[in-house]
Amino acid sequence: MTAAVASPADLRDRLATTGYLCDEGLATIAYLTLALDRPLLLEGEPGTGKTALAEALAESLGLPLIRLQCFEGIDASQALYDWDFPRQILHLRAAEAATRGALDGTDAPGPDDVAELERSLYSEKYLVARPVLRALRESPCVLLVDEIDRADSEFEAFLLEVLATHQITIPELGTIRAEQPPIVVLTSNRTRELHDALKRRCLYHWIDHPGLDRELAILRSRAPEVSAALADQVVHLVQELRRDDELLKPPGVSETLEWARALHVLGLRELDPEAASAAVGAVAKHHDDAERVRLALRRLVPADGSSAP
Repeated sequence: MTAAVASPADLRDRLATTGYLCDEGLATIAYLTLALDRPLLLEGEPGTGKTALAEALAESLGLPLIRLQCFEGIDASQALYDWDFPRQILHLRAAEAATRGALDGTDAPGPDDVAELERSLYSEKYLVARPVLRALRESPCVLLVDEIDRADSEFEAFLLEVLATHQITIPELGTIRAEQPPIVVLTSNRTRELHDALKRRCLYHWIDHPGLDRELAILRSRAPEVSAALADQVVHLVQELRRDDELLKPPGVSETLEWARALHVLGLRELDPEAASAAVGAVAKHHDDAERVRLALRRLVPADGSSAP
């Protein structure tokens, strides 16, 4: 793995080929994730590129991406494996029918026959591999554990054990161990504090909103169809909006991209306050925020569409 990536600068260049532009700090910690075989925990506001980094890593390294989307109440079976119960029931009924036909009034099946039927029910044929098991089996790959903060502490403890050993035990099949540890990226929007034990296992990086120059470079890279003037005006406006402490959800890079693309689709080559206000749903996802964005448009963008100083 590390032989293919020579340095943080090399990784940053590879990520740039996918359209993901990162700073030196993020490139360094991502490189160390590869070099040290350590999970990477990314925290930050929604829309700052946490999930996108895992996607860009997979694409730039030519590896499959396996995603585990966390949610409230998720348990180990939804992350590891489950059994295909409908197929097991069909198999059991077919075996029972075959047994009745073969017996035709003779003796009942012996203990060995019953044990063999049980083994056949819990065989590889009926195993449903979930994301974590798939990652252990299919590695090298990138395993994205998205929004780990939405899961509970019990799930964290389970995940910590898997990350520490790179193996799981299925009672009916035995222990499955990754020949090569997957690249693991965990993301958190920090809706709750994660346990220190999980953090100690991971390398850590906080992804903040990018500065003006880097966000403009990201927009030009990811949405080259947007005119240079419109891209510049949108980024300047979004940077200003993030300084508004009254916003419930400051726009992330993903909202910047969506807003710029929306305005381009509307035929704009420069920012028009009326059109930008009509398309405000691309950048503001709360009613109160939408009203504040409209106020900012009237205040910061003159009627001719040029950016206010």
